[in-house]
Amino acid sequence: MSNKRTYPGEFKVQAVALAQSSGKSVSEIEWELGIRPGLLAKWKSRLKTDGEQAFPGKGRLQEDDELSWRLQRENERWRQEREVLKKALAIFSKGQL
Repeated sequence: MSNKRTYPGEFKVQAVALAQSSGKSVSEIEWELGIRPGLLAKWKSRLKTDGEQAFPGKGRLQEDDELSWRLQRENERWRQEREVLKKALAIFSKGQL
């Protein structure tokens, strides 16, 4: 059984805002919020790089990752259809000789 806790995106954003607006140290805020050391810094950097898309939610992908995943899936489907058409062409071409 895992002791890994998950925090909602709203909580993460508010925790980062608290760290930026209060005069307390990051480690003190982490202790008060009951989160493990280093987590707040990680959230802060992620929020800085990804902005609003930083915490999409449990089981969701960021927009760019989701688009990439959908395109890969579509590409694989096209490859399979192409292979079926190649095989069908080969089968029907045998009778033409």
